[in-house]
Amino acid sequence: MNLWELFVIAVGLSMDAFAVSICKGLSMKKMSWKNGIIAGLYFGGFQAGMPLIGYVLGTQFKVLITSNDHWIAFILLCLIGLNMVKEAVDSFRSAGCGCEKCAQEEQNDSFDVKTMVPLAVATSIDALAVGVTFAFLSVDIVPAVSFIGSITFFLSVLGIKIGNVFGAKFKAKAELAGGIILILMGTKILLEHLGILAF
Repeated sequence: MNLWELFVIAVGLSMDAFAVSICKGLSMKKMSWKNGIIAGLYFGGFQAGMPLIGYVLGTQFKVLITSNDHWIAFILLCLIGLNMVKEAVDSFRSAGCGCEKCAQEEQNDSFDVKTMVPLAVATSIDALAVGVTFAFLSVDIVPAVSFIGSITFFLSVLGIKIGNVFGAKFKAKAELAGGIILILMGTKILLEHLGILAF
């Protein structure tokens, strides 16, 4: 997996954290860069840690299913992507932001551990499955998770700022874009392994 592919996956994965960061930004009366950095560290840290855990789990089973690794990568990425697209469509159909998390976060401008850990776990669960995919594709995991964590950190801080300034209109679009990106990456991996595409 090259740097560009890794970047695309990192952006796709970080869209959930970006969307929730927009919600957190909405809850703040005044923009605080300190809170933006706190959100970035939580979301980026968990987004880096989850694929690492998934990678460790995936390596335990890699030998058993190497011949089907491209199908597993395709299915996992597509399932994650489809779920993100579904959430985005649900948000578009609902009034306003349409996000239950946003409804909660508008009332909760706290950035303490009890608030941030559940949000960070919820937004990084998808990355666990991607870590399993990385194990099947023999990705160099330390640079990969560092890159994913850094991208998520940056986009989370940006999300706080956007939410504080512009409101919730970007949330559903971010989730939709992230879902489509992951589906396309899964399809690309499958087509390359089947010999249909060659990059």
